[in-house]
Amino acid sequence: MRMTNLAALRGDCAFLDDVLEGLSGPVKTLPAKYFYDAEGSRLFEEICELPEYYLTRTEIALLTRAASEIASHIPAGAALVELGSGASLKTRLLLDAAPHLGAYVPIDISESALSQAVTSLARDYPDLAVIPVAADFTRPLTLPEAVRAHPLVGFFPGSTIGNFKPDEATTLLSRARAMLGPKSAFLVGADLVKPVETLLRAYDDEQGVTAAFNRNLLHRINRDLDGDFDPSAFRHRALWNARESRIEMHLVSARAQYVSVGGERLSFAEGQSIHTENSYKFTQNAFADIAARAGWRVETAWVNDAQPFAIFLLG
Repeated sequence: MRMTNLAALRGDCAFLDDVLEGLSGPVKTLPAKYFYDAEGSRLFEEICELPEYYLTRTEIALLTRAASEIASHIPAGAALVELGSGASLKTRLLLDAAPHLGAYVPIDISESALSQAVTSLARDYPDLAVIPVAADFTRPLTLPEAVRAHPLVGFFPGSTIGNFKPDEATTLLSRARAMLGPKSAFLVGADLVKPVETLLRAYDDEQGVTAAFNRNLLHRINRDLDGDFDPSAFRHRALWNARESRIEMHLVSARAQYVSVGGERLSFAEGQSIHTENSYKFTQNAFADIAARAGWRVETAWVNDAQPFAIFLLG
């Protein structure tokens, strides 16, 4: 490894530590939260436009249909707190339907994404207080004092909750409850179980965009952690794990090879997989059970039956 890069890597030690921990054992994994550098975010936006990828269209259609009713559950002057806000595109449907909101609080790990979103929102919603928080929402988080003066409503769209194992999802929902407070509400989008063929097409499209999105994680490691992955030597694989009720994404080594990351040498056997993402698919009862273990209760749910997807209101 070039010594000139060693100090820089220490500035991104969480990323480096997570990568080395995930790739050093016999079962290799990488955290999905690192997909979203600038190129990863661009590729994901492209995925959302694919004919096979139903999730974004389905949730937007459901939000559009239910926005007024959802807004009726938001108290006057409330702060809408969004986890993993990205470009805040879906959020605009709620902002338009709930002009009585007092503030919008986008939380995202990417400061550049936050900056772009805040600039756009300030132009389009000049009377709305926008209070961005650059943070990893998967870790314990305290909101700024100015936010906590409002009634709080959390917003977690996109079925991102499905990226977490059930115990991790329970922990995340518990932390959200601690952050938002006992009298808060929480809107969570969750993808529901549907035919396996539909699911597999959504995560392994014919155009190869999802494959590029998956491999981009290796490009990011090369750039940010001085790695020397050959991304073309890893095949994208999506599979349905019926026992766990989840789609899994993997990168499968096409040959026996060694890779260096952060000065560490890592070995891969031919056919060995890096498990990069889970996307759990819920029944309504299964989601309610996870929420209950975290101290929430499902107050109501809006469901798209044609392409099963739900937005749950937790209280």
